[in-house]
Amino acid sequence: MENFEPIHDSFGREERDNSTSPEIFSQNSRSNQINLLIYLIPVIGVLPSLWTLYRRQGSREQLIVSRQSVTMTFAWLLAYLLLATGSASSEFFALRLLILNTFVTSGYFLVSIWLIIRIIRGQSSRLPGLSYLAERVLGKYLS
Repeated sequence: MENFEPIHDSFGREERDNSTSPEIFSQNSRSNQINLLIYLIPVIGVLPSLWTLYRRQGSREQLIVSRQSVTMTFAWLLAYLLLATGSASSEFFALRLLILNTFVTSGYFLVSIWLIIRIIRGQSSRLPGLSYLAERVLGKYLS
């Protein structure tokens, strides 16, 4: 005859058999992770990020990463346009501004790829200065 006593863990709590719960949770976290990866694709990921923020739907983590993606993309775009305009209007600083423009663009792409790798590893996708700025500025208007 089988033992019908409840199984207790090390803290004395009764363990329950939830065979369907982990599968649903893993599917939700997997789709959540895929959405986060899409949001962080350089240049293209800003469109789904804006759509998520516009609809105000998604998990808290999706909204945070969406704000961060929009902030990063618009900061890069502003710097790119200002440096390109400055290099076009100046003869003396043209080469220096174009080189600085490549550094800004390379930095944007590298940070995006680095954040994608962090999400794949299951680590936090927050950046110290940028996340704070995104929450303060975009948190007011897009949440």
